[in-house]
Amino acid sequence: MPLSSLVTPIRRSLALTALLGVIVIAGPLAPARAETPAQPTAPQGRAAPQGRAARHAETVEQRIADLHAALKITPDEETDWQAVAQAMRDNAAALQKLATDKAAQMRQGNVTAVQDMQIYLQFAQAHVDGLKNLITTFQTLYKAMPDQQKKLADDVFRHYRQRHAGRM
Repeated sequence: MPLSSLVTPIRRSLALTALLGVIVIAGPLAPARAETPAQPTAPQGRAAPQGRAARHAETVEQRIADLHAALKITPDEETDWQAVAQAMRDNAAALQKLATDKAAQMRQGNVTAVQDMQIYLQFAQAHVDGLKNLITTFQTLYKAMPDQQKKLADDVFRHYRQRHAGRM
């Protein structure tokens, strides 16, 4: 069997793992689409990212914008919200870097079954670490919310969990 026919399923597996990583870390906070989507822009002085990385960044930014709208974040909550948004960005960036690094390792074609499981463990650990960070930042925001907004947040998360229960 040619090496290329072995590498393609591994690449697919790695891509799926990276996608699941984004869903697990940023996904639980992604409510239904906001009516007015935010248009992500590149930081000043930098070109916008290209290709898959650009789509990934846009997806994370869209989830952040969607959640901001769904939770009806007020100006007084904006500082705590920015910590949540940054945690989501950091988690997505960490998973993207891990996926890029591991894809390069996989392309070499000499990854053993044990190394493949270790790679999966690294993704799982990144998910756990990212989720811990996200919970910490979100908890600060949640505690500052009035009761009516907390109920809204509970409903947003419950709705998402119910919609995506079959995928997990």
